[in-house]
Amino acid sequence: MWDYTDKVLDHFRNPRNVGYIKNPDGVGEVGSMACGDALRLMFKLDDQGRIADVKFQTFGCGSAIASSSALTEMIKGKTLEEAEKVTNLDIVKYLGGLPEQKMHCSVMGREALEAAIENYRTGADKKVSLEGKVVCICFGVTEEKIKRAIIDNGLTTVEQVTNYTKAGGGCGGCKDQIAEIIRELAEKGEIKPKGEPVQSKRMTNLERIRLIQNIFEQEIKPGLAMHGGNIELVDVEGNRVVVTLKGTCEDCCIANVTIKDFVEPKLRQHLSEDIIVVEEK
Repeated sequence: MWDYTDKVLDHFRNPRNVGYIKNPDGVGEVGSMACGDALRLMFKLDDQGRIADVKFQTFGCGSAIASSSALTEMIKGKTLEEAEKVTNLDIVKYLGGLPEQKMHCSVMGREALEAAIENYRTGADKKVSLEGKVVCICFGVTEEKIKRAIIDNGLTTVEQVTNYTKAGGGCGGCKDQIAEIIRELAEKGEIKPKGEPVQSKRMTNLERIRLIQNIFEQEIKPGLAMHGGNIELVDVEGNRVVVTLKGTCEDCCIANVTIKDFVEPKLRQHLSEDIIVVEEK
């Protein structure tokens, strides 16, 4: 199970600056809900050219929410010149670390900020479109994006590139191309390892339980309630989450479908891909 710092959990449970700004000065949109992550960031400047207000809307996992929330706090009050110096590694350090597999969430935040600033300065399209050769068809990741992630973060392995961009995380058919890009950049001397990013501390079982309960309240229970159902957490044993179904979900002939096709995917999205949800009998 992925481990998160207290600051990541705080920004996930209590995200700052969520919402919409009427008539913003700059708007940036990155990602796609079809690929699993999407982020819209917008800002309003004051008379001195500083970011007076900044809001975000995101579709994604807990790390995406926390990274977006942290970024808005980091840039509020800055000039655009100061804000554009914020890197994805700065976001990670601000949060006290992210799991390696979630580093792409910090990259998405940086990209949305850059798009918003570009939108303000040039009137360019607020949504970042794919430019250049697409290497990863599964997640729509271009060669240019992969190269930038490698250079900016000193990446030296395909696995690291996947963690930072999601490229190679689907069918895996592009991994040979990613390895070739790494090799070419290394031969040109463009890869300068920056050391390992700050890693998250190990999450206690109590913290896991609280996070799961929070996901239940915010994302799972409202969906079940629409059909008169409910769910309660019984226990957490490592990657095994034990639940009990209530209301119309109790003794329902498709209860196992509800657990495996709705509850389990939600928890895997926010926690870890090896999460298993079982019903207490």
